[in-house]
Amino acid sequence: MGFYIAGVVDDRRDNNVVASLLSTTPPYNKYQVDVKDGAARALKRFAGYAIQSAQNPRPVNIRIKKLSIVEELKGNDEVRGKLEIEFVFELEKDFGMVRLASYPATTTYTRSALQQYDLGVLLSRAFAGGLTWFNNWINREADTNIKLARGVRLIFTDYTEQPEGDTVYYSPKRPLTWDDFKDKPYGDKYVAEVLPGFGYTEQAGVVKGVVEVRISMRVFLPKSAAWVKSGSRNDYALSHEQRHFDIAKIAARHFQQALLAMKIPADNYDGYINVQYLDSYREMNRLQEEYDHETSHGMNVAAQKRWNAMIDKDLKEVL
Repeated sequence: MGFYIAGVVDDRRDNNVVASLLSTTPPYNKYQVDVKDGAARALKRFAGYAIQSAQNPRPVNIRIKKLSIVEELKGNDEVRGKLEIEFVFELEKDFGMVRLASYPATTTYTRSALQQYDLGVLLSRAFAGGLTWFNNWINREADTNIKLARGVRLIFTDYTEQPEGDTVYYSPKRPLTWDDFKDKPYGDKYVAEVLPGFGYTEQAGVVKGVVEVRISMRVFLPKSAAWVKSGSRNDYALSHEQRHFDIAKIAARHFQQALLAMKIPADNYDGYINVQYLDSYREMNRLQEEYDHETSHGMNVAAQKRWNAMIDKDLKEVL
């Protein structure tokens, strides 16, 4: 068994007694019986005996929603009893409990009105049935249920588009050309401008108990977000704009590298990815501003050369 019972909570609406029984002597009056030390302790103690230790077992909590035995007289000499149970199994996490499965069951029995039924045996069988059912459930679900996943594996790919449409997706083999600049010029300050960015799509599934998150990276430049003034189409200006695209690629790869260096919990992998994406996007914006500020939008030739060298070095490390 790949779990152990870390705790049991008696969550019944009326948890005072377990059984409402009939006496074995006429007039067969009803009386109340409880489990020694209470239902929660009894189930926890039973589980400790019944469940064998396993390597890296999962801590499971049982919430007793229903546990009752009720007897009724049928005819003059027969008693019919009904046992109802409902256990909710929860996985214990650092942040609280995660509901896994619910096990309801009903058992009936008949006995002579003059002879009491062995309730200890009845409850032991009921407890064993619940634990066996959950053991089968967890063995069946362990490889594919995200609630039971023990780790996360990130698989990155770079998105490409064929044939190319209205957006340029970053590729070392596909540098920008002036034909990509489709928007009309804005303002009088600069000769050209591009607004690249990066994003991702993801698909997740559980494979052998590990959440596999396939992330398709998209470093992009909409052609409608690039413009150049008439008479300004020269190699130097185009190189300056290409470096903006390169910076977006570097920030996207830093996003990927940061995630791969993390130990990401299976139950909150999306939170980690989203936070890192925002951090990396802010990094990209900061670098873009620093680049334009220090190069005076390409007008400072010496600063442009320094940035070209830095960007080439970073690209060599991330591509």
